[in-house]
Amino acid sequence: MKMMRRTLAAFAAGAILASASSAMAQNKVLRFVQNGNLTILDPIWTTAYVTRNHGYFIYDTLFASDENNAVKPQMVDKYEVSPDKTVWTFTLRDGLEWHDGKPVTSDDCIASIQRWGKRDAMGLKLMDFVKEFKKVDDKTFQMVLKEPYGLVLDSLGKPSSNVPFMMPKAVAETDAMKQIDSQIGSGPFIYVNAESKPGEKHVYVKNPKYKPRSEPASGLAGGKVVKVDRVEIIEMPDPQQQVNALVAGEIDLIEQPPHDLIPILKKEKSVQLVDWNPLGHQFIIRFNHVVKPFDNPKIRQAALLAMRQEDYLKATVGEPEYYKVCSAAFVCGTPNAFDAPNGLLVKPDFEKAKALLKEAGYDGTPVVLMQSTTLPVLTNTAPVTKQLLEQAGFKVDMQSMDWQTLVTRRTKKDPADKGGWNILHTFSVAADILNPISTSYMVAQGDKSWFGWPTDPEMEKLRDAYAKETDPAKGKQLAKAVQDRALETAQYGWIGQWYGPGAARANVTGWLKAPVPVMWNIEKK
Repeated sequence: MKMMRRTLAAFAAGAILASASSAMAQNKVLRFVQNGNLTILDPIWTTAYVTRNHGYFIYDTLFASDENNAVKPQMVDKYEVSPDKTVWTFTLRDGLEWHDGKPVTSDDCIASIQRWGKRDAMGLKLMDFVKEFKKVDDKTFQMVLKEPYGLVLDSLGKPSSNVPFMMPKAVAETDAMKQIDSQIGSGPFIYVNAESKPGEKHVYVKNPKYKPRSEPASGLAGGKVVKVDRVEIIEMPDPQQQVNALVAGEIDLIEQPPHDLIPILKKEKSVQLVDWNPLGHQFIIRFNHVVKPFDNPKIRQAALLAMRQEDYLKATVGEPEYYKVCSAAFVCGTPNAFDAPNGLLVKPDFEKAKALLKEAGYDGTPVVLMQSTTLPVLTNTAPVTKQLLEQAGFKVDMQSMDWQTLVTRRTKKDPADKGGWNILHTFSVAADILNPISTSYMVAQGDKSWFGWPTDPEMEKLRDAYAKETDPAKGKQLAKAVQDRALETAQYGWIGQWYGPGAARANVTGWLKAPVPVMWNIEKK
C-alpha cells in the first residue's frame, strides 16, 4: 500500500514537472494568425503583405525605418556620400552571415538591390539614376549615380512591399519575373521548411547566430532581439475561429481581426488590442489598362465618377472610429495630402459617368471584378463596386476567389473572358503610399508597372521631377500634380482610409509600432 502511494506520488510529481516543463516550453512559442494564407515565399516577386511579413522573418535590410519614419542603418555599419552626391559608399557591419553559415558580402547586396530594382516602384525609379555598382571589397560597395538623387536612403530603407531584402547572390540572380526557390536569409529567424505546410502553418525558429544592432528596437530599425524560440504562423481563414482561438489561448496574436468582432475582444480580460500600425491603411481600386474595356481612359474615368468612399468604409469597417473619408492619394494628415477636385471619389456623378460610357462606345460587355473572400477587410469591397458601377451603366461579372488565387490571377494579361481580369481591390499600409515614388500604383511604365500595367510618359516626367526636387514646397506641388494626373487618366482609385488594431493575449508584450507586424522584441510571459 505504501509502495502504491509512493508510486502515485512519484507519478503525480512527474506529471506536475512535465506540465511545468510543457508550460515553460509553450512560453517560448508564439502562434500568430496573419490576414491571409501564405503560399508565395518570394517577397520581391509579389507585393502581398503576407509574403512581405515572411520576408521580415528570414531576411534583413541595409537600412530600416524607425517608428518616426526616419531611415536608419541596419545591415550597414557606415556610409559616405561624395561631395557631388553621385557616389554612395556602403560598408556592412561585422558578423553578418547567411543561415547556411556563409558571410554576407558586397556581391550579395549588389545582386539583391538589382533584382529588387526590377520589380519595386521605388527601386525602378532609383535604377533610372544608377550608372553602376562597384565592389570595393567583401564588405564595402559603391552605388554610382548618373546625377544626384534625393531618395537613395528612402528607397533602400523602404519599409513595406516591395522591401529591398538582402539575399545570397546565387538566389538574387534569379530572374525577377520568376520566383526564387531558396529560403536562406540572414535575418533573425530561420524558416523550417520540413515543418511548414501551406494551408496549415509556417514555422520559424530563432536564428542563434544573428547579431542584433546595439540600438533599442524602434519601428523596423534598431536591434532585432528575438525573445522567443519559435514562431508558428497558423493558417486560420475563419475570423470567428481566430477570435475563439485567441480567447481560448490556442493562439497568441491576430494581425487584423475583423472590425465587427472587435467589440467581443474588448470585453475579454485575457485579450488586448494593439495599435501596431497607427498610420493606418488605404483601400485601392485598380483597373487593367491592357485589356478592354479599361484600355479606354474615358471608361476608367466613368468608373471613378461612380465611386463613393463612405459606401466602402461602412460596408467593410463599419465603425466611424476606425475609418476616414479622404480623397487624398498620399494619405490625409501627411505632408503630401491634397483633396481631389469636385468631390471625386467622395460624391458620385452617375449621370456624367453614363454620358462618358456612351461617348466611349461601351458595348455592355460585363467587366470581370475579382472578389477576395479570405481577407475579411476586403470581402465587401467588390460588392460595393458592383453596385456603384451598375448604377453608372456598367455590367459587372463579380467572380469570387480566395486571396492567393486572386494574387496569382492578377499577373495575367489575358482578356477577362479568357482567365484575365478587369478590376481588383487591394489595400496598402499608409507607409507605402506617402509620396509619388513609393506609391507603386503611380508607376506608369507599362510592363514595369504594378498589376494593371498603365503607360503614361507624362506621369513618369512628373515622378522624375518629384524625385529630383530638393525644395519641400516645390515637392508638395509636384505631388499634387502627380495626383491630378492620376485622376485625369483614371490610373487607379483610392477609396478611403481605415485603421484597425491587432489583437494579442494579455501576456504578450513588445509588439512594435511599425507598418509591418514583426515578431522580434515580443515576449510571452
